[in-house]
Amino acid sequence: MNYPIPATTEEILALGDKSINEDVIATAIAGVISIARKKGQSLEDLQRQILQDDLILDIIQRRWLKDLIAKAWEILP
Repeated sequence: MNYPIPATTEEILALGDKSINEDVIATAIAGVISIARKKGQSLEDLQRQILQDDLILDIIQRRWLKDLIAKAWEILP
């Protein structure tokens, strides 16, 4: 990745100013996982948040993202 892993929500939101590509998405996911761990959240807590209804992703996309987060959770230190 060409970007440092975000340490705050603000840093994740700032990624939206960049051209969206696979590196930016991977960086955002790594940041979300890092922040969740710092807050003491479990993978299950994070997955519950992802599955909550929102106006951006439909349920199929949220389920796909939940599974992707689980894989990334296992890989990231």
